[in-house]
Amino acid sequence: MSLISNTLATFVALFPIANPIGAVPVFYSLTAKETSSQRHQQAIQTATNVVLVLAVFLVAGRWILEFFGISLQVLRLAGGLLVAHTAWEMVTVRQRLTPSENDEAMDKEDISFTPMAVPLISGPGAIGVVTSLSVSFNHWVEYLESLAGIVLIGISLYLCLVLGEPLINRLGKNGVGALNRVFGFFILAIGVRFIADGSISLLKSAFPVK
Repeated sequence: MSLISNTLATFVALFPIANPIGAVPVFYSLTAKETSSQRHQQAIQTATNVVLVLAVFLVAGRWILEFFGISLQVLRLAGGLLVAHTAWEMVTVRQRLTPSENDEAMDKEDISFTPMAVPLISGPGAIGVVTSLSVSFNHWVEYLESLAGIVLIGISLYLCLVLGEPLINRLGKNGVGALNRVFGFFILAIGVRFIADGSISLLKSAFPVK
């Protein structure tokens, strides 16, 4: 792939799963008591943490799978199940954070790593995607190209968090909920594709065609 192809492929694969737009309501809820300057700093740190987490799993993904003896087919199947579960919660309008996680986050001064970066944005689904990508790469240039896509995710997240308040006010709760359900539908389709690909690959390896 070319630089643009690899970068865009990573960005397109991660954007619906990371769902920066869906993170905006949670971010403004958790930072409601902070000043504009503090909220801006939290947005920068959240985007930075997301890039760092995904970059670590992009670089170390192949070694992590080898260490635990996990095949790419199994990873795709497990990742597909996680992504589908996340998507189903979005479609059925379940909260992205559990009540206990939300209560704990409300009392934290710094929410940029937990719960915003992990598990809200760079959660198991996004980590599964970048780990799967890392296994498919054979040259360090491909890793750099994919890393550029991750940086684009970070930039888009930062812009969403900084500019998100007017969007929330304009869309309202119903609009944001509808947008999340639309994202959830597409993410569900991605999860089903991962499950299908992983299942077919496992069947082929278990019953090779002679």
